[in-house]
Amino acid sequence: MNFMIRNKPHSILAACALMVAASLPAQAQTKTLDLATASIAELEAAMAAGTLTSEKLVTLYLARIEAYDAKGPALNSIITLNKRALEEARALDKERKAKGPRSPLHGIVVLAKDVYDTKDMPTSGGFKPMATSQPARDSFVIDRLRKAGVVILAKLNQSDWYGVAAPGGSSLKGPVISPYNPKKSTGGSSSGTGSAVAAWFGTVGLGSDTTGSIVIPSTLANLVGISASHGLVSRTGMMWSSPSQENGGPMCRSVADCAAVLDVIAGYDAADLATQSSIGKLPEQPYTSFVSKTGLKGARIGVLREMVRSGPMHTEGTALFEKAIEDFKAAGALIVDPVDTGLGLAESQMLADAPRYEVATAINAYLAGLPPTAPIRNVGEMIAKGGALVKPRIVESYQYGAIDHSPELSAAMKHQAVMREALTGLIDKYQLDGLILPYRTALDDDFKATPNPPAASGARSENRNAIASYTGLPTIVVPGGFFASDGMPFAVQFLGKPFTEPTLIKLASGYEAATHHRKAPALTPALAGETLAP
Repeated sequence: MNFMIRNKPHSILAACALMVAASLPAQAQTKTLDLATASIAELEAAMAAGTLTSEKLVTLYLARIEAYDAKGPALNSIITLNKRALEEARALDKERKAKGPRSPLHGIVVLAKDVYDTKDMPTSGGFKPMATSQPARDSFVIDRLRKAGVVILAKLNQSDWYGVAAPGGSSLKGPVISPYNPKKSTGGSSSGTGSAVAAWFGTVGLGSDTTGSIVIPSTLANLVGISASHGLVSRTGMMWSSPSQENGGPMCRSVADCAAVLDVIAGYDAADLATQSSIGKLPEQPYTSFVSKTGLKGARIGVLREMVRSGPMHTEGTALFEKAIEDFKAAGALIVDPVDTGLGLAESQMLADAPRYEVATAINAYLAGLPPTAPIRNVGEMIAKGGALVKPRIVESYQYGAIDHSPELSAAMKHQAVMREALTGLIDKYQLDGLILPYRTALDDDFKATPNPPAASGARSENRNAIASYTGLPTIVVPGGFFASDGMPFAVQFLGKPFTEPTLIKLASGYEAATHHRKAPALTPALAGETLAP
Protein backbone atom coordinates (compact mmCIF):
# COMPACT_ATOMS: atom_id res chain seq x y z
CA MET A 1 0.00 0.00 0.00
CA ASN A 2 2.68 2.48 0.99
CA PHE A 3 4.42 2.19 -2.34
CA MET A 4 1.34 3.57 -4.04
CA ILE A 5 1.32 6.43 -1.54
CA ARG A 6 4.87 7.59 -1.95
CA ASN A 7 4.01 10.19 -4.55
CA LYS A 8 0.44 10.78 -3.41
CA PRO A 9 -0.94 13.75 -1.48
CA HIS A 10 -0.32 14.07 2.25
CA SER A 11 -3.94 13.18 3.01
CA ILE A 12 -3.33 9.58 1.95
CA LEU A 13 -0.11 9.41 3.97
CA ALA A 14 -2.06 10.77 6.92
CA ALA A 15 -4.66 8.03 6.55
CA CYS A 16 -1.87 5.47 6.62
CA ALA A 17 -0.48 7.06 9.79
CA LEU A 18 -3.87 6.93 11.48
CA MET A 19 -4.27 3.27 10.54
CA VAL A 20 -0.88 2.48 12.07
CA ALA A 21 -1.81 4.22 15.32
CA ALA A 22 -5.22 2.53 15.40
CA SER A 23 -3.64 -0.88 14.89
CA LEU A 24 -1.50 -0.57 18.02
CA PRO A 25 -2.81 -2.37 21.10
CA ALA A 26 -4.47 -0.03 23.57
CA GLN A 27 -1.68 -0.51 26.09
CA ALA A 28 0.92 0.50 23.46
CA GLN A 29 -0.94 3.75 22.92
CA THR A 30 -1.15 4.65 26.60
CA LYS A 31 1.77 3.00 28.43
CA THR A 32 4.63 4.91 30.02
CA LEU A 33 7.43 5.47 27.51
CA ASP A 34 11.16 5.64 28.09
CA LEU A 35 12.89 7.82 25.54
CA ALA A 36 15.75 5.32 25.35
CA THR A 37 13.52 2.54 24.07
CA ALA A 38 10.46 4.25 22.58
CA SER A 39 9.78 3.16 19.01
CA ILE A 40 8.50 5.37 16.21
CA ALA A 41 5.07 3.74 16.49
CA GLU A 42 4.96 4.32 20.25
CA LEU A 43 6.02 7.96 19.91
CA GLU A 44 3.40 8.47 17.20
CA ALA A 45 0.75 6.91 19.44
CA ALA A 46 1.72 9.26 22.27
CA MET A 47 1.52 12.26 19.95
CA ALA A 48 -1.85 11.07 18.65
CA ALA A 49 -3.07 10.78 22.25
CA GLY A 50 -1.82 14.27 23.07
CA THR A 51 0.62 13.12 25.77
CA LEU A 52 3.65 14.08 23.68
CA THR A 53 4.43 16.72 21.07
CA SER A 54 7.15 16.93 18.48
CA GLU A 55 8.34 20.12 20.19
CA LYS A 56 8.76 18.23 23.47
CA LEU A 57 10.56 15.41 21.67
CA VAL A 58 13.04 17.83 20.09
CA THR A 59 13.56 19.53 23.45
CA LEU A 60 14.40 16.22 25.12
CA TYR A 61 16.89 15.29 22.41
CA LEU A 62 18.54 18.72 22.55
CA ALA A 63 19.03 18.26 26.29
CA ARG A 64 20.79 14.96 25.67
CA ILE A 65 23.04 16.50 23.04
CA GLU A 66 23.90 19.31 25.45
CA ALA A 67 24.70 16.83 28.22
CA TYR A 68 26.65 14.20 26.30
CA ASP A 69 28.01 15.38 22.96
CA ALA A 70 30.42 18.18 23.91
CA LYS A 71 30.24 17.51 27.65
CA GLY A 72 30.24 14.32 29.72
CA PRO A 73 31.71 11.52 27.60
CA ALA A 74 31.98 14.09 24.75
CA LEU A 75 30.85 11.78 21.95
CA ASN A 76 31.57 14.52 19.38
CA SER A 77 28.90 13.19 17.04
CA ILE A 78 27.30 16.48 15.95
CA ILE A 79 28.65 18.82 13.27
CA THR A 80 25.64 21.14 12.81
CA LEU A 81 22.41 21.61 14.75
CA ASN A 82 19.29 22.78 12.95
CA LYS A 83 18.61 26.20 14.49
CA ARG A 84 14.98 26.05 13.38
CA ALA A 85 14.28 22.57 14.75
CA LEU A 86 11.97 23.71 17.54
CA GLU A 87 10.12 26.07 15.20
CA GLU A 88 9.63 23.26 12.69
CA ALA A 89 8.43 20.92 15.42
CA ARG A 90 5.86 23.47 16.64
CA ALA A 91 4.55 23.88 13.09
CA LEU A 92 4.21 20.11 12.72
CA ASP A 93 2.33 19.93 16.02
CA LYS A 94 -0.11 22.59 14.80
CA GLU A 95 -0.53 20.74 11.52
CA ARG A 96 -1.26 17.48 13.33
CA LYS A 97 -4.02 19.18 15.34
CA ALA A 98 -5.52 20.84 12.27
CA LYS A 99 -5.18 18.12 9.64
CA GLY A 100 -3.85 14.99 11.27
CA PRO A 101 -0.42 13.42 10.64
CA ARG A 102 1.14 13.43 7.19
CA SER A 103 2.65 9.99 7.61
CA PRO A 104 3.68 7.41 10.25
CA LEU A 105 6.79 9.57 10.77
CA HIS A 106 5.03 12.89 11.45
CA GLY A 107 6.98 14.84 14.09
CA ILE A 108 9.72 12.21 14.42
CA VAL A 109 13.30 13.47 14.83
CA VAL A 110 15.98 12.45 12.31
CA LEU A 111 19.77 12.74 12.53
CA ALA A 112 21.59 12.74 9.18
CA LYS A 113 25.16 11.86 8.32
CA ASP A 114 26.80 14.93 6.83
CA VAL A 115 26.83 13.51 3.31
CA TYR A 116 23.12 14.22 2.76
CA ASP A 117 22.47 17.62 1.20
CA THR A 118 20.26 19.88 3.29
CA LYS A 119 19.09 23.24 1.96
CA ASP A 120 19.18 24.80 5.44
CA MET A 121 22.46 23.41 6.78
CA PRO A 122 25.94 22.97 5.22
CA THR A 123 27.03 19.57 3.92
CA SER A 124 30.72 19.02 4.55
CA GLY A 125 31.35 15.29 4.69
CA GLY A 126 33.48 16.20 7.71
CA PHE A 127 36.10 17.72 5.37
CA LYS A 128 37.36 21.01 6.81
CA PRO A 129 37.71 22.84 3.45
CA MET A 130 34.01 22.04 2.78
CA ALA A 131 32.76 23.39 6.13
CA THR A 132 30.84 26.24 4.49
CA SER A 133 29.49 24.29 1.51
CA GLN A 134 25.77 25.09 1.42
CA PRO A 135 23.69 23.03 -1.04
CA ALA A 136 20.80 24.76 -2.79
CA ARG A 137 18.35 21.91 -2.20
CA ASP A 138 17.68 18.83 -0.11
CA SER A 139 18.86 15.41 -1.21
CA PHE A 140 16.19 13.01 -2.46
CA VAL A 141 16.14 11.14 0.86
CA ILE A 142 15.97 14.30 3.01
CA ASP A 143 13.23 15.70 0.78
CA ARG A 144 11.18 12.50 1.10
CA LEU A 145 11.53 12.54 4.87
CA ARG A 146 10.65 16.20 5.24
CA LYS A 147 7.56 15.72 3.10
CA ALA A 148 6.62 12.89 5.47
CA GLY A 149 6.76 15.41 8.34
CA VAL A 150 10.06 14.72 10.12
CA VAL A 151 12.36 17.20 11.83
CA ILE A 152 15.97 17.02 10.66
CA LEU A 153 17.65 17.90 13.95
CA ALA A 154 21.34 17.65 13.10
CA LYS A 155 24.08 16.83 10.62
CA LEU A 156 26.52 14.31 12.04
CA ASN A 157 30.26 13.82 12.30
CA GLN A 158 31.77 10.89 10.43
CA SER A 159 34.88 9.39 8.93
CA ASP A 160 36.20 12.23 6.80
CA TRP A 161 34.73 11.86 3.33
CA TYR A 162 37.65 13.46 1.50
CA GLY A 163 40.39 14.00 4.09
CA VAL A 164 42.86 12.03 6.19
CA ALA A 165 41.75 11.82 9.83
CA ALA A 166 41.47 9.40 12.75
CA PRO A 167 39.33 6.29 12.14
CA GLY A 168 35.70 7.25 12.64
CA GLY A 169 36.59 10.96 12.74
CA SER A 170 36.93 14.00 10.51
CA SER A 171 39.32 16.87 9.81
CA LEU A 172 36.46 19.25 10.65
CA LYS A 173 35.44 17.87 14.04
CA GLY A 174 37.91 15.19 15.10
CA PRO A 175 37.15 11.65 16.30
CA VAL A 176 33.72 10.30 17.23
CA ILE A 177 33.62 8.47 20.56
CA SER A 178 31.71 5.26 21.25
CA PRO A 179 29.14 5.52 24.06
CA TYR A 180 29.99 1.89 24.90
CA ASN A 181 33.76 2.34 25.28
CA PRO A 182 35.28 5.84 25.45
CA LYS A 183 38.59 4.53 24.11
CA LYS A 184 36.99 3.52 20.82
CA SER A 185 34.90 4.97 18.03
CA THR A 186 31.84 3.52 16.33
CA GLY A 187 33.75 2.84 13.15
CA GLY A 188 33.70 4.12 9.62
CA SER A 189 32.22 5.91 8.06
CA SER A 190 28.77 6.63 9.57
CA SER A 191 30.37 6.86 13.00
CA GLY A 192 28.47 9.93 14.18
CA THR A 193 25.19 8.29 13.23
CA GLY A 194 26.15 5.23 15.24
CA SER A 195 27.09 7.11 18.39
CA ALA A 196 24.25 9.67 18.21
CA VAL A 197 21.48 7.11 17.67
CA ALA A 198 22.92 4.73 20.28
CA ALA A 199 22.91 7.62 22.79
CA TRP A 200 19.38 8.53 21.63
CA PHE A 201 20.09 12.07 20.42
CA GLY A 202 17.25 11.47 17.93
CA THR A 203 14.72 8.85 16.93
CA VAL A 204 16.24 7.85 13.60
CA GLY A 205 19.66 8.01 11.97
CA LEU A 206 20.73 8.10 8.35
CA GLY A 207 23.95 6.47 7.25
CA SER A 208 25.56 5.76 3.91
CA ASP A 209 27.52 2.75 2.73
CA THR A 210 30.30 2.31 0.17
CA THR A 211 32.24 -0.61 1.64
CA GLY A 212 30.40 -1.36 4.88
CA SER A 213 29.72 2.09 6.29
CA ILE A 214 26.22 1.24 7.51
CA VAL A 215 27.10 -2.27 8.63
CA ILE A 216 30.23 -1.29 10.60
CA PRO A 217 28.84 1.53 12.79
CA SER A 218 25.49 -0.20 13.26
CA THR A 219 27.41 -3.19 14.60
CA LEU A 220 29.71 -1.15 16.83
CA ALA A 221 26.83 1.00 18.15
CA ASN A 222 24.49 -1.90 18.97
CA LEU A 223 21.97 -0.72 16.36
CA VAL A 224 19.91 -2.17 13.55
CA GLY A 225 21.09 -0.99 10.15
CA ILE A 226 19.72 -1.60 6.67
CA SER A 227 21.84 -1.29 3.57
CA ALA A 228 19.19 -2.01 0.98
CA SER A 229 19.37 -3.58 -2.46
CA HIS A 230 21.38 -1.44 -4.83
CA GLY A 231 18.84 0.74 -6.60
CA LEU A 232 16.19 0.78 -3.88
CA VAL A 233 17.23 4.11 -2.32
CA SER A 234 18.24 7.12 -4.41
CA ARG A 235 21.66 8.76 -4.01
CA THR A 236 20.66 12.08 -5.59
CA GLY A 237 22.05 14.96 -3.55
CA MET A 238 24.32 12.70 -1.54
CA MET A 239 28.11 12.71 -1.39
CA TRP A 240 29.30 9.45 -2.85
CA SER A 241 32.47 7.59 -3.79
CA SER A 242 31.13 4.87 -6.04
CA PRO A 243 28.13 4.81 -8.39
CA SER A 244 28.37 1.02 -8.47
CA GLN A 245 28.41 0.54 -4.69
CA GLU A 246 27.00 3.58 -2.88
CA ASN A 247 23.87 3.17 -0.75
CA GLY A 248 22.04 5.26 1.81
CA GLY A 249 19.92 3.79 4.55
CA PRO A 250 18.49 3.89 8.07
CA MET A 251 20.28 3.16 11.33
CA CYS A 252 17.85 2.80 14.25
CA ARG A 253 17.32 1.11 17.59
CA SER A 254 14.91 -1.48 16.19
CA VAL A 255 14.05 -3.36 13.01
CA ALA A 256 10.56 -1.82 12.98
CA ASP A 257 11.96 1.72 13.04
CA CYS A 258 14.33 0.98 10.16
CA ALA A 259 11.44 -0.51 8.20
CA ALA A 260 9.31 2.61 8.83
CA VAL A 261 12.07 4.82 7.43
CA LEU A 262 12.54 2.54 4.44
CA ASP A 263 8.84 2.91 3.67
CA VAL A 264 9.44 6.62 3.08
CA ILE A 265 12.83 6.72 1.35
CA ALA A 266 12.65 3.71 -0.99
CA GLY A 267 11.53 4.07 -4.59
CA TYR A 268 12.16 5.41 -8.06
CA ASP A 269 14.06 8.63 -8.71
CA ALA A 270 14.49 9.76 -12.31
CA ALA A 271 17.69 11.57 -11.34
CA ASP A 272 19.33 8.34 -10.15
CA LEU A 273 19.02 5.77 -12.90
CA ALA A 274 20.08 2.94 -10.57
CA THR A 275 16.61 3.15 -9.02
CA GLN A 276 15.06 1.93 -12.26
CA SER A 277 15.92 -1.57 -11.05
CA SER A 278 13.42 -1.15 -8.19
CA ILE A 279 10.44 -0.73 -10.52
CA GLY A 280 8.11 -3.68 -10.07
CA LYS A 281 10.21 -5.01 -7.18
CA LEU A 282 8.58 -3.12 -4.30
CA PRO A 283 6.08 -4.95 -2.07
CA GLU A 284 2.43 -3.99 -2.11
CA GLN A 285 2.34 -3.68 1.69
CA PRO A 286 4.52 -1.44 3.87
CA TYR A 287 7.89 -2.78 4.96
CA THR A 288 6.67 -2.41 8.55
CA SER A 289 4.00 -5.03 7.87
CA PHE A 290 6.72 -7.68 7.61
CA VAL A 291 7.99 -7.13 11.16
CA SER A 292 7.20 -10.31 13.10
CA LYS A 293 8.11 -11.56 16.55
CA THR A 294 7.92 -15.09 15.20
CA GLY A 295 9.76 -14.31 11.98
CA LEU A 296 12.27 -17.14 12.44
CA LYS A 297 9.71 -19.90 12.88
CA GLY A 298 9.99 -22.25 9.90
CA ALA A 299 12.60 -20.10 8.16
CA ARG A 300 15.45 -21.76 6.25
CA ILE A 301 18.70 -19.95 6.94
CA GLY A 302 22.19 -20.70 5.62
CA VAL A 303 25.36 -20.09 7.62
CA LEU A 304 28.00 -18.47 5.39
CA ARG A 305 30.90 -20.23 7.10
CA GLU A 306 33.56 -18.94 4.74
CA MET A 307 33.03 -15.50 6.34
CA VAL A 308 33.66 -16.89 9.85
CA ARG A 309 37.38 -16.52 10.39
CA SER A 310 39.52 -18.64 12.71
CA GLY A 311 42.45 -18.00 15.02
CA PRO A 312 43.05 -16.74 18.57
CA MET A 313 41.87 -13.17 17.89
CA HIS A 314 38.49 -14.55 16.74
CA THR A 315 37.78 -16.88 19.68
CA GLU A 316 35.38 -14.62 21.59
CA GLY A 317 33.53 -13.36 18.51
CA THR A 318 33.14 -16.83 17.06
CA ALA A 319 31.63 -18.01 20.34
CA LEU A 320 29.10 -15.17 20.14
CA PHE A 321 28.19 -16.22 16.61
CA GLU A 322 27.79 -19.87 17.60
CA LYS A 323 25.47 -18.74 20.40
CA ALA A 324 23.46 -16.78 17.85
CA ILE A 325 23.05 -19.88 15.70
CA GLU A 326 21.65 -21.76 18.70
CA ASP A 327 19.23 -18.85 19.28
CA PHE A 328 18.04 -19.18 15.68
CA LYS A 329 17.35 -22.87 16.20
CA ALA A 330 15.54 -22.21 19.49
CA ALA A 331 13.30 -19.69 17.72
CA GLY A 332 12.23 -22.30 15.18
CA ALA A 333 14.59 -21.70 12.25
CA LEU A 334 16.01 -24.54 10.17
CA ILE A 335 19.75 -23.94 9.92
CA VAL A 336 21.71 -25.13 6.90
CA ASP A 337 25.34 -25.14 8.05
CA PRO A 338 27.60 -24.64 6.24
CA VAL A 339 26.89 -23.14 2.85
CA ASP A 340 29.93 -22.14 0.79
CA THR A 341 30.44 -20.33 -2.51
CA GLY A 342 33.87 -21.86 -3.04
CA LEU A 343 35.25 -18.39 -3.84
CA GLY A 344 37.03 -17.78 -0.56
CA LEU A 345 34.94 -14.65 -0.03
CA ALA A 346 36.77 -13.39 3.06
CA GLU A 347 40.04 -13.17 1.16
CA SER A 348 38.86 -12.46 -2.39
CA GLN A 349 36.25 -9.77 -1.74
CA MET A 350 38.77 -6.94 -2.18
CA LEU A 351 39.09 -7.93 -5.83
CA ALA A 352 35.61 -6.41 -6.22
CA ASP A 353 36.65 -2.98 -4.89
CA ALA A 354 35.38 -0.55 -7.55
CA PRO A 355 35.60 2.76 -5.60
CA ARG A 356 39.37 2.97 -5.90
CA TYR A 357 38.85 3.66 -9.61
CA GLU A 358 35.49 5.47 -9.48
CA VAL A 359 36.03 7.85 -6.57
CA ALA A 360 37.35 10.92 -8.41
CA THR A 361 34.66 10.64 -11.09
CA ALA A 362 31.97 10.24 -8.43
CA ILE A 363 33.21 13.23 -6.43
CA ASN A 364 33.28 15.42 -9.53
CA ALA A 365 29.67 14.46 -10.29
CA TYR A 366 28.57 15.48 -6.78
CA LEU A 367 30.56 18.73 -6.68
CA ALA A 368 29.26 19.80 -10.09
CA GLY A 369 25.74 19.87 -8.67
CA LEU A 370 26.61 22.41 -5.98
CA PRO A 371 25.85 26.12 -6.43
CA PRO A 372 28.57 28.51 -7.73
CA THR A 373 29.22 29.65 -4.15
CA ALA A 374 30.57 26.22 -3.13
CA PRO A 375 34.14 26.38 -1.80
CA ILE A 376 35.20 23.43 -4.00
CA ARG A 377 33.70 22.55 -7.38
CA ASN A 378 35.90 19.70 -8.65
CA VAL A 379 38.60 17.26 -7.54
CA GLY A 380 41.36 19.41 -9.05
CA GLU A 381 40.33 22.29 -6.78
CA MET A 382 40.04 19.91 -3.85
CA ILE A 383 43.64 18.75 -4.26
CA ALA A 384 44.86 22.31 -4.77
CA LYS A 385 43.08 23.64 -1.67
CA GLY A 386 43.35 20.58 0.55
CA GLY A 387 46.91 19.53 -0.25
CA ALA A 388 48.19 16.74 1.97
CA LEU A 389 44.83 16.64 3.78
CA VAL A 390 43.17 14.97 0.75
CA LYS A 391 43.01 11.18 0.89
CA PRO A 392 45.72 9.54 -1.24
CA ARG A 393 43.16 7.28 -2.91
CA ILE A 394 41.33 10.34 -4.24
CA VAL A 395 44.58 11.74 -5.65
CA GLU A 396 45.41 8.36 -7.20
CA SER A 397 41.96 8.07 -8.75
CA TYR A 398 42.22 11.63 -10.12
CA GLN A 399 45.58 10.83 -11.70
CA TYR A 400 44.15 7.62 -13.08
CA GLY A 401 42.00 9.68 -15.44
CA ALA A 402 38.95 8.59 -17.44
CA ILE A 403 37.54 5.21 -16.50
CA ASP A 404 35.56 4.53 -19.68
CA HIS A 405 37.92 1.77 -20.78
CA SER A 406 39.45 0.90 -17.42
CA PRO A 407 40.43 -2.80 -17.39
CA GLU A 408 40.86 -2.63 -13.60
CA LEU A 409 37.35 -1.27 -13.00
CA SER A 410 35.93 -3.76 -15.46
CA ALA A 411 37.65 -6.62 -13.62
CA ALA A 412 36.35 -5.39 -10.25
CA MET A 413 32.79 -5.18 -11.53
CA LYS A 414 33.05 -8.65 -13.07
CA HIS A 415 34.15 -10.00 -9.70
CA GLN A 416 31.19 -8.27 -8.09
CA ALA A 417 28.91 -10.11 -10.51
CA VAL A 418 30.62 -13.44 -9.79
CA MET A 419 30.18 -12.95 -6.03
CA ARG A 420 26.57 -11.84 -6.42
CA GLU A 421 25.67 -14.83 -8.60
CA ALA A 422 27.45 -17.24 -6.24
CA LEU A 423 25.60 -15.93 -3.18
CA THR A 424 22.17 -15.84 -4.81
CA GLY A 425 22.94 -19.28 -6.22
CA LEU A 426 23.45 -20.61 -2.70
CA ILE A 427 20.08 -19.22 -1.63
CA ASP A 428 18.40 -20.89 -4.61
CA LYS A 429 20.29 -24.18 -4.27
CA TYR A 430 19.36 -24.68 -0.62
CA GLN A 431 15.96 -22.96 -0.90
CA LEU A 432 16.95 -20.46 1.79
CA ASP A 433 15.17 -17.39 3.06
CA GLY A 434 18.54 -15.77 3.65
CA LEU A 435 22.13 -16.12 4.79
CA ILE A 436 23.69 -15.18 8.12
CA LEU A 437 27.26 -14.21 8.98
CA PRO A 438 28.98 -12.08 11.61
CA TYR A 439 30.22 -8.61 10.71
CA ARG A 440 33.31 -9.11 12.85
CA THR A 441 34.63 -11.73 15.24
CA ALA A 442 38.02 -10.19 16.05
CA LEU A 443 38.98 -7.81 18.83
CA ASP A 444 41.24 -5.13 17.45
CA ASP A 445 42.57 -1.58 17.72
CA ASP A 446 41.31 -0.56 14.30
CA PHE A 447 38.67 1.77 15.69
CA LYS A 448 40.62 3.39 18.51
CA ALA A 449 39.34 6.94 18.79
CA THR A 450 42.74 8.62 18.78
CA PRO A 451 44.12 11.37 16.52
CA ASN A 452 47.10 9.14 15.72
CA PRO A 453 45.93 5.54 15.55
CA PRO A 454 48.47 2.74 15.97
CA ALA A 455 50.15 1.24 12.95
CA ALA A 456 47.94 -1.24 11.15
CA SER A 457 48.14 -4.65 12.78
CA GLY A 458 46.21 -6.50 10.11
CA ALA A 459 43.15 -6.64 12.35
CA ARG A 460 41.03 -4.57 10.02
CA SER A 461 41.58 -6.93 7.09
CA GLU A 462 40.74 -9.74 9.50
CA ASN A 463 37.41 -8.06 10.20
CA ARG A 464 36.63 -6.55 6.82
CA ASN A 465 33.27 -7.70 5.53
CA ALA A 466 31.89 -5.68 2.66
CA ILE A 467 30.06 -8.50 0.91
CA ALA A 468 26.77 -6.61 0.68
CA SER A 469 28.49 -3.45 -0.59
CA TYR A 470 30.43 -5.24 -3.30
CA THR A 471 27.45 -7.28 -4.50
CA GLY A 472 24.60 -4.79 -4.10
CA LEU A 473 22.65 -7.38 -2.11
CA PRO A 474 20.40 -6.24 0.74
CA THR A 475 21.67 -6.67 4.27
CA ILE A 476 20.42 -6.04 7.79
CA VAL A 477 22.57 -6.11 10.92
CA VAL A 478 20.97 -6.77 14.31
CA PRO A 479 22.54 -6.62 17.79
CA GLY A 480 23.88 -10.02 18.80
CA GLY A 481 25.52 -9.44 22.19
CA PHE A 482 28.72 -7.89 23.52
CA PHE A 483 32.41 -8.73 23.71
CA ALA A 484 33.10 -9.24 27.42
CA SER A 485 36.71 -8.12 27.05
CA ASP A 486 36.05 -4.56 25.85
CA GLY A 487 32.28 -4.05 26.15
CA MET A 488 31.86 -3.38 22.44
CA PRO A 489 28.83 -4.81 20.62
CA PHE A 490 28.62 -7.83 18.36
CA ALA A 491 26.07 -8.21 15.55
CA VAL A 492 24.51 -10.81 13.32
CA GLN A 493 24.25 -9.89 9.65
CA PHE A 494 21.44 -11.07 7.36
CA LEU A 495 22.02 -11.22 3.60
CA GLY A 496 19.46 -11.90 0.87
CA LYS A 497 18.71 -11.84 -2.83
CA PRO A 498 18.01 -8.48 -4.51
CA PHE A 499 14.83 -6.76 -3.27
CA THR A 500 14.07 -9.36 -0.61
CA GLU A 501 13.96 -6.71 2.11
CA PRO A 502 10.51 -7.93 3.27
CA THR A 503 11.92 -11.39 3.98
CA LEU A 504 15.03 -10.03 5.68
CA ILE A 505 12.91 -7.70 7.84
CA LYS A 506 10.83 -10.69 8.92
CA LEU A 507 13.93 -12.73 9.80
CA ALA A 508 15.74 -9.85 11.50
CA SER A 509 12.74 -8.86 13.61
CA GLY A 510 12.24 -12.48 14.62
CA TYR A 511 15.85 -12.71 15.81
CA GLU A 512 15.54 -9.34 17.57
CA ALA A 513 12.40 -10.47 19.41
CA ALA A 514 13.94 -13.80 20.40
CA THR A 515 17.15 -12.32 21.84
CA HIS A 516 16.69 -8.67 22.93
CA HIS A 517 20.41 -7.83 22.71
CA ARG A 518 19.91 -4.08 22.31
CA LYS A 519 21.13 -2.28 25.47
CA ALA A 520 21.45 1.44 26.17
CA PRO A 521 25.04 2.58 26.73
CA ALA A 522 26.07 3.28 30.32
CA LEU A 523 28.05 6.41 29.37
CA THR A 524 24.88 8.31 28.39
CA PRO A 525 22.22 7.49 31.00
CA ALA A 526 18.67 8.81 30.96
CA LEU A 527 18.11 12.40 32.02
CA ALA A 528 15.27 13.76 34.12
CA GLY A 529 11.99 13.94 32.23
CA GLU A 530 12.76 11.19 29.74
CA THR A 531 10.15 8.86 31.17
CA LEU A 532 6.99 9.94 29.40
CA ALA A 533 3.83 9.36 31.39
CA PRO A 534 0.61 8.37 29.56
